[in-house]
Amino acid sequence: MRVSPQKARLVLNLIKGRRVEEARNTLAFTKKRVAATVGKLLQSAIDNANFLSTEKGLDVELDNLYVKSAVANDGPRMKRIRPAPMGRAYHYVRRIAHLEIVLAERNRNGAAVGTGGEQTTRHAAPARPKAKVKAKSKAPAKKKAVGKKATAKK
Repeated sequence: MRVSPQKARLVLNLIKGRRVEEARNTLAFTKKRVAATVGKLLQSAIDNANFLSTEKGLDVELDNLYVKSAVANDGPRMKRIRPAPMGRAYHYVRRIAHLEIVLAERNRNGAAVGTGGEQTTRHAAPARPKAKVKAKSKAPAKKKAVGKKATAKK
């Protein structure tokens, strides 16, 4: 979308973690220009979930959907030049944002589906002994005696 990612993030942060209906209402009453486009994107994600539940046979309940993540990344930048006084040119950049919304389903208890038993682990490489590096240190430099300034002759 033709909007800076910073401005898009302001709207996306409003709907993160909210239920789908609540996010829709928030976007409907937000006065930012990007809110209409984010609303269309949210509707598209809801329609995709509806398609999965009806056509593909996956068990997705639309009432339990919430916005799991909403991200605005930097897209390609359009560099433009505007004429300026005295034959100069002002350079400016038109930014583009790539918007991404991920929906997930919550249980009736309020916990997200599939997050109960999942754990992520990181495997670290075995520690290697570091090589000893000898640094040469210099003796501190001696200060020079400050002499008197010569007075200027007239």
